[in-house]
Amino acid sequence: MGVLPFKWFMERNLLEEFKVDLLTVEQLSGLTVEVYCETAYRFLSWCKNKGVSPEDITPADLPDFIIGLGGSDLSPRTIAKNISALRAFGRFLCDGHIWKDNYAMLLELPRQDRTVPRVLEYNEIERLLNACDMNSPGGIRDRALFELVYSCGLRVSEVSSLKLKDVHLDRKILMVFGKGNKERLVPFGSRAKESLTLYFDTAREKLLRGKISPYVFVNRMGGKLSRKGIWKRLQDMELKSGVESKIHTLRHSFATHLLEGGADLRSVQELLGHSDITTTQIYTHVNEDSLETYYREFFNTGGKNE
Repeated sequence: MGVLPFKWFMERNLLEEFKVDLLTVEQLSGLTVEVYCETAYRFLSWCKNKGVSPEDITPADLPDFIIGLGGSDLSPRTIAKNISALRAFGRFLCDGHIWKDNYAMLLELPRQDRTVPRVLEYNEIERLLNACDMNSPGGIRDRALFELVYSCGLRVSEVSSLKLKDVHLDRKILMVFGKGNKERLVPFGSRAKESLTLYFDTAREKLLRGKISPYVFVNRMGGKLSRKGIWKRLQDMELKSGVESKIHTLRHSFATHLLEGGADLRSVQELLGHSDITTTQIYTHVNEDSLETYYREFFNTGGKNE
């Protein structure tokens, strides 16, 4: 294949093909696809500004591109995302015989300091959930929603898109569709079942106002409760309870409390829907910190915690 002008890449609508590939072949989440396509677009624009065809790019050129995206002003996490996006685009270019090899694989990912996630104490979770107004349909819904988030370690996108057909109350099991539309079965506890039952029996129909919806959690107009709506509801509960939290804080608390209760790491990985167990391993650090704190408190009080 000879040298191809930049115009050829744009006429072929390479970015649209890349997007379809990410969605259908790689089955990445919509947000990840947006990030990857944005990086691919910036890469093609960078090639155009340099006056070279993407086909003629060499491995030595790629660090300049990454630095041009922000370089030292970017966090290691952002740089890693840009490199991951370029690697995905490089694979796509190889599949299309535009690159002979995926040169982006030669770029080293920066070392990232993994921050230990904040975890709520049991009494903080109680205070947060008790902030729901159980005299209103919206409050009953919120109690059921956040009980379920904590009981199952759900992501905000997962609970927002949860459908009635995916809830098996009698068996206390959810069918959850996570990142990349990967499905997993997640059990939930008796308290979550009680809250869900109350919500279904007394509040959901009032919120629907005669409408029909396949989604479990609906807003006061009868539509699906969006991620933004869920975040807003949690913010209101924070103000009332005095407990600072995020959806992911409840998810972190779920994982940590499971490990503290004796669950093994592999089981927690499956419940959270992590594709890589190294992502789950961060919770072992939280668990170790909790044990160390307990150890110090115990011995500093002469064993009076027994």
